[in-house]
Amino acid sequence: MEQRLLVVDDDVQATAVLRTELEAKHFELVTERSPDSALERLSREDFGVVLCDVDVCGGPRAFDFCRQIVAMREGTPVIMSAASPTIASTVAALRAGAHDFVTKPFDRADLLQTIDRAMHHRAIGEDLKRVRRFETQERPFDTIIGDSPAMKSMYDMIVRVAGSDTTVLITGESGTGKELVAHALHARSQRAAAPFVAINCAAMPESLLESELFGHVKGAFTDARGGRPGLFSRASGGTLLLDEVGEMPAGMQAKLLRALQERTLRPVGSDEEIPFDTRIIAATNRDLEAEVTAGRFREDLFYRLNVLHIRVPPLRDRGSDVLLLAQHCLRHCQGETPRVVALTRAAAEALMTYEWPGNVRELYNSMERAVALAQFDHVGVEDLPERLTGSHGTRIPIELDPKKLLSMDEVERRYIRCVLDATGGNKASAARVLGFDRRTLYRKLGRWGEAAAAKKGDEAAAE
Repeated sequence: MEQRLLVVDDDVQATAVLRTELEAKHFELVTERSPDSALERLSREDFGVVLCDVDVCGGPRAFDFCRQIVAMREGTPVIMSAASPTIASTVAALRAGAHDFVTKPFDRADLLQTIDRAMHHRAIGEDLKRVRRFETQERPFDTIIGDSPAMKSMYDMIVRVAGSDTTVLITGESGTGKELVAHALHARSQRAAAPFVAINCAAMPESLLESELFGHVKGAFTDARGGRPGLFSRASGGTLLLDEVGEMPAGMQAKLLRALQERTLRPVGSDEEIPFDTRIIAATNRDLEAEVTAGRFREDLFYRLNVLHIRVPPLRDRGSDVLLLAQHCLRHCQGETPRVVALTRAAAEALMTYEWPGNVRELYNSMERAVALAQFDHVGVEDLPERLTGSHGTRIPIELDPKKLLSMDEVERRYIRCVLDATGGNKASAARVLGFDRRTLYRKLGRWGEAAAAKKGDEAAAE
């Protein structure tokens, strides 16, 4: 439905040109020549965007028509158009719930960009609705959040291999939740009642790592006043997670390989081989095949660990799972009496467009910060870290050549354009970032556009 547009306009020639332009971009265009016929059509059919000419609706009555559409089709963006818009009419349209206002005759590139933004705006709204539905649904794994295709594929793999005792290698970028996957494998296995033990192989030197994994006997080294079982033994009957296995020292790799091959271990300082009954899961954020090629990881150990492989997708490949995770964080980082309960649409859009190099860990950190800063019952774009909103580090192109120095008016114009670009053209969000109300923003935009619009906007602002 998102590619269907309803155009309310009685200008047959303009509509024909618009149809040619939009159908070339694979939009399906449906036209109505009056508000009444448009409302009747909307009562039966859904459209991705409604584009409505103000004059067709009788001037001021167009804004009542806009309110009716918004009430009838919640979430459907309405774009108003007029041949000679004023600041006052533009503000009235926005107050009526319009997504944007465009000038006729249409500039092809600007109109397509406006429609694309409206489509994206609607998609964010649909994602937020899905977040609310997801909260009431049963999840396949209590501790893992997400229902994107990438996650569903991973869930299927977890279910298929959980019942096996075969070694599993979990790979994924830092912060994606590899340990949660290991816990899920253990919880669905026949070993679920036995211990789950994890160790970070990058956190200790080789001598301590060997003792930690295999244990030691009394007198094995200085201060070894008694024997101590290692994690292989402490996880007996259960699961041992070797996290960051790609960081394991070369000498320790050989000892681990022997233990996995023989299914026995030798405590430090002992000559006795002790059998163990522990399922091994390894996890790494490194490309182990590349590490093997570089000579930093044993090839035989790689094949021993990589019997079954589960890849945890990065957050940037998980679509609107970002919003599911953000809402989950909102609910759980505030205790039993949540003060902040939802995301604004602008904040959701900022979360969806960010790349998340730190993955889920970075998202949770960002949401915890946002909750602490939020002044209302929702997280707004102003509560998010600057790196998410694009307001930090935006370069304003100012020439240093004295012959090309800019006036303050031009500097302001360029900066406002940068903010509009960073907020995806959302003028309400841009006004908040700039510290203006929307009327002031439109007045400034009018000053750089049509002088007549700016003059009328000034008169409206003075009333």
